[in-house]
Amino acid sequence: MSARLHRLASGLRVVCDPSPEWETLAISVVAGRGARSETPQQSGWAHLLEHMVFKGAGPRNARQLVEAIEAEGGQINAATGYERTSFQVRALKGGLALGVEVLADLVQRPVLDAEELEREKGVVGQEIAEAADTPDDRVFELAQGRGFAGHALGRPILGETATVAAADSAALGAFRARQYHPAELVVSACGAIDEDQLLALVERAFEASAPGEPETLAPAEFGGGAVSEARRLEQAHSVLLLPGVGARDPAYFAQRLFAEALGGGMSSRLFQEAREKQGLAYNIDAYAESYTDVGVLGIYAGTAAADADQAAKVCAQQVLALIEGMDAAELARSKAQLKAHLFMARESPLARAEQAAGQALIFQRLFSPADIAGAIDEVSLADVRAFGERVLAPRRTASAVLGPKRALNAGKVFGESLFA
Repeated sequence: MSARLHRLASGLRVVCDPSPEWETLAISVVAGRGARSETPQQSGWAHLLEHMVFKGAGPRNARQLVEAIEAEGGQINAATGYERTSFQVRALKGGLALGVEVLADLVQRPVLDAEELEREKGVVGQEIAEAADTPDDRVFELAQGRGFAGHALGRPILGETATVAAADSAALGAFRARQYHPAELVVSACGAIDEDQLLALVERAFEASAPGEPETLAPAEFGGGAVSEARRLEQAHSVLLLPGVGARDPAYFAQRLFAEALGGGMSSRLFQEAREKQGLAYNIDAYAESYTDVGVLGIYAGTAAADADQAAKVCAQQVLALIEGMDAAELARSKAQLKAHLFMARESPLARAEQAAGQALIFQRLFSPADIAGAIDEVSLADVRAFGERVLAPRRTASAVLGPKRALNAGKVFGESLFA
């Protein structure tokens, strides 16, 4: 059976993806809001709110929430990103009603107790400190800040200790009403579910759209610049960014294929050249990150300090060489790898539910595997080259390097090598 998207009279969108032969199911309630919706003074509030709803919602306290789900063999979790916050239940067949009930309470009826909030601020503060102490987390945070300086996309999702500390129950409650506005919610379920039952449960458990419209997000633009942070480490960590495209851009799949060929696997150019041939990096890869309206093409390299500059040069050389010299075999291999990545994830009910929710939020429709495969297959060598040329056109990079002092110039070396 194929997934279907419904818009209920209440204003909610519901994705039904039944697989009656499965013994498990997943339900995901996804809000099309995350850290990107925060003001500078609210940095970290979306993540803090995600924590707080588990401290008590509806008639259940924190312990009762998790016990109710786990007593039926289920698992409950949540995640906060820049543009989405999701609450997820995985359960055995028969767990649909309880999952919908609990998730509806989390999103719509959290207690937000003041004493619990103060305790949770301390927990989040520890999480912020842990990320700062983890080099390969910290370097990505630094690079993101350079790429989108002055914009919410450039602030860490975890926020800062001071802005998290400033939240109080009333302010966080008002923030919740905006973040989880019914018009921005998608309830997506996959697996051992009944479509009619799901629709009836959602209609009963979730509120109708509130008056007014959700806030419009400020547009984002990729900036640039280099930042470095000296640490007494054995290895240097480099993140090198170029401007990419957003999820709605026609070049979206060309971007994904470019990243795949550049550094997506062991046959990729960066792995073969920087690791296998020159031995410059134990860990090196490329990736594409797309938000609604903007994106990045990124490279991560973990190297010895003495090799950081040369690795940056190799990264630049391989970007240029890929634009000039991708052949049909390389494109076909990249397409096969991208399809495998996307379609293997569909073996998980939760991944399918989350993927469909994202499509509903961004495109107001669903795409079948055949739709996605067709879009990937349509990408030509000329499309990939055009994307690469588009990436270089602004002559702008953003980079972060963390590690020994002798490695800290690698980001500048990358830009200079690209645009010499």
